[in-house]
Amino acid sequence: MLVVLIGISIITFLLTYISPGDPVRNMYLAQGLMPDEAQVAQQREEMGLNDPFLTQYFRWLGNCLKGDFGTSFALGKPVVTLLLSRLWPTLKLALMSMILMVIVSVPLGVLSAVYHDKPIDYIVRAITFFGVSIPNFWVGLMLILVFCVQMRLLPVVSSGGSFKDMILPAVTLAVAMSAKYTRQVRTAVLEELHSDYVVGARARGVQEWKILWGNVFPNSLLPLITMLGLSVGSLLGGTSVVEVIFSYPGMGNLAVSAITSYDYYLIQGYVLWVAIIYMLINLLVDISYNYVDPRMRLRR
Repeated sequence: MLVVLIGISIITFLLTYISPGDPVRNMYLAQGLMPDEAQVAQQREEMGLNDPFLTQYFRWLGNCLKGDFGTSFALGKPVVTLLLSRLWPTLKLALMSMILMVIVSVPLGVLSAVYHDKPIDYIVRAITFFGVSIPNFWVGLMLILVFCVQMRLLPVVSSGGSFKDMILPAVTLAVAMSAKYTRQVRTAVLEELHSDYVVGARARGVQEWKILWGNVFPNSLLPLITMLGLSVGSLLGGTSVVEVIFSYPGMGNLAVSAITSYDYYLIQGYVLWVAIIYMLINLLVDISYNYVDPRMRLRR
């Protein structure tokens, strides 16, 4: 994890370093000021932007290790303060979309596997194929059109403060995930249904539902938990489009604003935070294997 974080920090800082635009000039423009060249040159010198790349990088990395990710050029606030204020809304949105995804994908995936190559299986596979193919922004716009504009049941702009405000953004994120996970659940359960222990249990007269939920489904959890951990990480970093569509006050919306305003410190801090959260979640997933699958403990 340490090596990966160092690599991410180098790449992130390098990309912002070579990107077009002057951060000092952008800072003044964000404040509605038009600086002259003397002011820009003096501010660059004070901020250390005229130093060599390695000097700037190690100074920035040292500050990050102390918890100081710099100050946003556009908003004039510490990056840590801005990210902390947007972290919880994004976590709530990711958690709600994950819950919706599990509620939909697990029953559909199991049903499709049990009735393999039957009409129900074909219907579920067709629905998931459609769900995987459509982009998130189109789903979000269609939901706004139906539930906000035509039916007027839900707000267009989501403040993230209530459950009602989070319904449409969470459903938008859950659509594609549910389609993908339904296919994963179907594949994992179908593979276990053809195992020898299932054939033996059926030969001994064990009821089908006991085999399915007592043996097959628990043994199918390991690859699903792996995918779940990856999805949580991608959700935290990939909600930007949905948050912008619904004006949701999350980290993704903040990152898009930082990119459009060339707010380098905020971009760098956002990337590092998402990388840390992503790796911590996957570490927890790896640790959970020992508790979900007893075979992992027996291999030691």
